[in-house]
Amino acid sequence: MKYDFEKVIRRENSGSGKWNEIKTTLGYFPEDVIPFSVADMEFDMVPEIREGLKRFLDENVMGYANMTDACRQAVVSWEERRHGWKIQPEWIRDTPGVINAFFTAVKAFTRPGEGVMLMTPVYYPMYFAVSRLDRKLVDAPLVREGDTYCIDFQDFRQKAADPNTRLLILCSPHNPSGRVWTREELEQIGRICIDNQVLVVSDEIHCDLLMPGHKHIPFGSIREEFALHSIVCTAPSKTFSLAGLQTANVIIPDQKLREIFYTEQQKDDGNPKCNILGLEGCRLAYTCGEAWLEECLQVIDTNRRLITDFLAREFPQVQVMKLEGTYLLWMDFNGLGIECHELARILKTEAHLFLDEGYIFGSAGEGFERWNLAAPTSYVAAALERMKVLKNHMKS
Repeated sequence: MKYDFEKVIRRENSGSGKWNEIKTTLGYFPEDVIPFSVADMEFDMVPEIREGLKRFLDENVMGYANMTDACRQAVVSWEERRHGWKIQPEWIRDTPGVINAFFTAVKAFTRPGEGVMLMTPVYYPMYFAVSRLDRKLVDAPLVREGDTYCIDFQDFRQKAADPNTRLLILCSPHNPSGRVWTREELEQIGRICIDNQVLVVSDEIHCDLLMPGHKHIPFGSIREEFALHSIVCTAPSKTFSLAGLQTANVIIPDQKLREIFYTEQQKDDGNPKCNILGLEGCRLAYTCGEAWLEECLQVIDTNRRLITDFLAREFPQVQVMKLEGTYLLWMDFNGLGIECHELARILKTEAHLFLDEGYIFGSAGEGFERWNLAAPTSYVAAALERMKVLKNHMKS
């Protein structure tokens, strides 16, 4: 490989809450332990982005900045090149993050007490966008079928038909299940939502992180009718581990929806902007990062296979969900007979294995763990050996 995916940049004193959990739990930082929880990568920074930002700092003033034409064109080109969706530069609104985007959308297009639909278990900040903004959760739970999840379209259609249901936050690819929705599934979602006047806010932050044989379909690309009834959120943050630069792209083809969204942004921030380095980082990622991404995906798939094979051999009671997209492996530990909070304690304090507990994604996630695969393979292998302490706690 051209790039080094084994180097670890230790972040124990960088302000990383993900890393600080280790010291909070253990009282110190073991030298051979890294976390596999929060979804940013434990890889060294993409060299082309690092060097590009250095040049930018040498040549520019760090004043106020808006999204440049070059940055917009980089987003346009990436979306067409990687996902086959030809968007227009004027459709793009920049925002500090995808979470900011769907919070803004909920405030802009629903009122307190109105329903926001989620397909659960799902990325936990989506619940916050409902509860913290005094909206009503419309739970459309996914149906587990073996090692994957499916949509109960009869239930989905019934929930969408309620006049109080005003908006769907679609997680695509889905976190934590790892599903990449098919065109047929997305067409059904879109048709039901349009027929019932339910606006679709599609969080596509993981769209570039696909396992072999799977293809992401942008919701707005399916047909013009879908594009005009949706807000699509993307970012370079997961793909290239640039979350700290706080820059995301909100693609809104419909001019009226775009104006309403921007008006709501201005209510929270009189002059909404991303930071200048974030915008340049976005441009660099989408123009210089493709070769790095291709190698990164190989490492993620290697880690997936390593963990899956280990669990099948050592803990056949653990069912690993099929990973189609994201770098987040969803695993059902309920077969071990260990209560979910006790499982978390054992993994952290005895195995020194820091994952994301499934219960934070909703009640359907109890007994699950989510493993962030974007980490050096040698550290993944070492963590698996430490996991063997679970055998001392299993119920016979």
